[in-house]
Amino acid sequence: MPVITAAMQLQAGFSVSKRHFKKAVDRNRIKRLMREAYRLQKNELELMIKVNPVRLVFFIIYTGKDLPDYPLVFEKVKGILLKLQKISNETVDANT
Repeated sequence: MPVITAAMQLQAGFSVSKRHFKKAVDRNRIKRLMREAYRLQKNELELMIKVNPVRLVFFIIYTGKDLPDYPLVFEKVKGILLKLQKISNETVDANT
């Protein structure tokens, strides 16, 4: 039986619309910004998963029409992760 680690219970995906960003360079930059902001902030989510045996798989889609700067992306990802923590805590509490 394989050992399930915290990394296996927490998966994230990132996407940017080709309709709004025709150049792959722009799409890749936005995805890189989102992945970096997620990487720096996922620790609290991983700790919560170690305490509560829950599996989270989510996908973040950038729907804006302008190239964002890093501070904006960082704040938005922070908000998303806080909402995920809140929802998953409510789900765990409801199931126990």
